[in-house]
Amino acid sequence: MNAKYTYSSEKFDLTTEQDSVINSSLNACMLLSGEAGTGKSTAGAFRLRCLIEQGVPGDSILILVPQRSLAAPYFTQIQSHDFPSSSMPSILTFGGLAQRMISLFWPIIAKNAGFSFPNKPCRFLTLETAQYYLATIFDPLLQQGYFDSLTIDPNRLYSQIIDNLNKSAVVGFPPSEISRRLTQAWAGKPSQTVIYQQGQECALLFRDYCLKNNLLDFSLQLSVFVDNLWPSLVCKEYLQQTYRHLIYDNIEEDIPVAHDVIEEWLPKFDSALLIQDTGGGYRSFLGADPQSSQRFFNLCSNKLIFSNSQVKTSELDTLESALGESLLEHKLINQYYSRNSVLPFSVLSFRFYPEVLDWVVREIQELIDKELAEPFEIAVLTPFLSDALRFSFSARFSEADIPFSTYRPSRSLSDEPAVQTILTLAKLANPGWGLKPTQQEVRSAFLGSIANCDLIRADLLSRMLYRPSDDPAKPLKSFDNVNHEMQSRITFTIGEKFESLRVWLFENSIKNTEFFDHWISRLFGEILSQPGFALHNDFDSANAVSRLIESHRKFRQVLQPTDGLQITGSAQEYIRVLEQGILAAQSLTTWNEQTNTNAVFLSPAFSFLMTNRPVKYQFWIDIGSQGWWSRLDQPLTQPFVLNRNWPDGKIWTDFDEVYNNQHTLARITAGLIRRCRSHIFMCTLGYNEQGMEERGALLMAMQNILRQVNFVREVPHV
Repeated sequence: MNAKYTYSSEKFDLTTEQDSVINSSLNACMLLSGEAGTGKSTAGAFRLRCLIEQGVPGDSILILVPQRSLAAPYFTQIQSHDFPSSSMPSILTFGGLAQRMISLFWPIIAKNAGFSFPNKPCRFLTLETAQYYLATIFDPLLQQGYFDSLTIDPNRLYSQIIDNLNKSAVVGFPPSEISRRLTQAWAGKPSQTVIYQQGQECALLFRDYCLKNNLLDFSLQLSVFVDNLWPSLVCKEYLQQTYRHLIYDNIEEDIPVAHDVIEEWLPKFDSALLIQDTGGGYRSFLGADPQSSQRFFNLCSNKLIFSNSQVKTSELDTLESALGESLLEHKLINQYYSRNSVLPFSVLSFRFYPEVLDWVVREIQELIDKELAEPFEIAVLTPFLSDALRFSFSARFSEADIPFSTYRPSRSLSDEPAVQTILTLAKLANPGWGLKPTQQEVRSAFLGSIANCDLIRADLLSRMLYRPSDDPAKPLKSFDNVNHEMQSRITFTIGEKFESLRVWLFENSIKNTEFFDHWISRLFGEILSQPGFALHNDFDSANAVSRLIESHRKFRQVLQPTDGLQITGSAQEYIRVLEQGILAAQSLTTWNEQTNTNAVFLSPAFSFLMTNRPVKYQFWIDIGSQGWWSRLDQPLTQPFVLNRNWPDGKIWTDFDEVYNNQHTLARITAGLIRRCRSHIFMCTLGYNEQGMEERGALLMAMQNILRQVNFVREVPHV
């Protein structure tokens, strides 16, 4: 049964359950739980609207989410044309709240927190800049033989050391205990404990460096707020007087120290709505603690459960139950299917990867052509999205003229073709930097910047017109210098665009007063996005350029004040760091653009789950892959051990590994099914990308289901 919530003569179709939450009294303390897709966040967004409609000042409302992408329903509500006029509510993560309070109360707490220059301003580090500063400490230790038994990329070591610091902060133990906790749980060779000790030493050196230079990475922000600011009466009273109403969404995805603070703060709110996804906890490897969030069941006077999914069908609900049982029990105990059961899934077998890619694109094209789905209602999901797989899908989608967007948070900016093009053009425009691009880089830059310029023509342009040895100040020669026969072969249209690009680069080298991100913005706006150039109407590349601009802006804002780099020096240093593969900090703009455009969404399954949006059709690629089952090998960290729920001194065994892999896979597949409206296409492969056969846990579980289906339908076993 549906109820109608009315505002300004507008009517919104809401369920009776949602209406009861939205129109609760202004002093209600509610805990709302239920599966994904039952309308909880929608109820939370309309609760925000209802509070403001009833006269609650917007700036007295705190909306807390574990990750900024999960705030999309609230931003959408606020940006709607009929949203009540009011001051803006604060939509924050716990880390964002900590950063805001540190900025406000810095003069009061800087000295007690151990910073060397309490009278000078602090600087907040992004993931990129934290890795940059860690590298200055880390690289000399590598030269001394640290981590010599490991053969992984240094950037992965940086990220794992920072991750260990983050785990200590979100769980609430000092970083000096990292090595002890990991060592006590280790059951392998004793030599591994040396790696843990070296990792902790690097972490402590980095923490000391931050304290001496007024730098705050994410872990230090949390520690300063939880240990120094929140206990102070001044900060606590400020927060309690400023925010009188709380909406706390996806509490199961948040960190334990956030739960600690909210638990103490909760009685002081005039009203509170806490929202929990049953079966959530996808961010466990980032510190999320669903078990910690269970405390709020005893703290909220009103408890509501949404049980009716507004997304998945009854057939998909059956699939979720059957697949969960098959994964955890390795067999089907109950009878789920009858002769007449309608299957909301298809399992299709292919021998090689190109075959499955071709079929998926053809099937999506058919769904769109038959108007069974819009592109944004389709998601293509993989356990991991390698560069090769991303490129293969991109080429096929482009050839079929199917709009698509891809998102892989771990993908470095330096891997984006549009970014590589801009970095090469920056080197060509500023030969004084001494960053001489190779002939292959210049060829790729021409290929990526001039429309309709194929590889052969780009190669001819780079060989004939890139001559840094002739005149280092002008490495690009004019197209007019090319003989007429070769000009005709390259075409005058491409030559004209090359000349426009060459002249712009020559006339617009970065001056001592211009920031690199400003220069990138001008290059993109004045040249690369114009008709006749390759990035015209290329929104995927525009997203990458936007991330590049934001990334450099944050980089220079942190580095420039005290590191002695001139503006142009900052650009050179940034290019050097970026080409080493330092990751780009996550961009909320990127999340919104990737999830709000009318395009097929291609991503790892985990990234799709964190967009928290349903689609009509899902394609699961290579369900036999072990990547659906096993976690990434991280020699310096262990997310399940660095957790409040792990008993002190307990050893991590193979049983624990299998148990957690089983339950993680069951949680991920249940989350995917709950975000599907119609049908799931599952593809198996005879040989994976590496040419090897795999029979992972997800494939085995689906085979149990197919055996039951075939048995009741009396299909002979082959």
